[in-house]
Amino acid sequence: MEATGCSASEPFALRVLGDRMEPEFEHGCVIVIDPEGHVKNGCFVVARHNDEFYFRQLVMDGERLLLKCLNEAYDEVVELPGLDAIHGVISQKAGRRRKDRKRYD
Repeated sequence: MEATGCSASEPFALRVLGDRMEPEFEHGCVIVIDPEGHVKNGCFVVARHNDEFYFRQLVMDGERLLLKCLNEAYDEVVELPGLDAIHGVISQKAGRRRKDRKRYD
């Protein structure tokens, strides 16, 4: 993610690429990320690890912060070094139809 004219605390949108977060977030859907969102166990986040950005579900296992895929076909787990690696919490999923829209507050 590169710097833009937006404030670092303003929500921004990204398009989901791939199927690692299906069935909740299908390939091509648009998600809204809140950099000031409340980080808690089970929330969906965008985080940076080893110079790569990940969109995954956060699992807090004691002191460990783990990023996991929702799609059971992938067993990938990424361990974050700390909360500062999290760049935002997903606050909503956009959709063409009202039934496809969802908030994650």
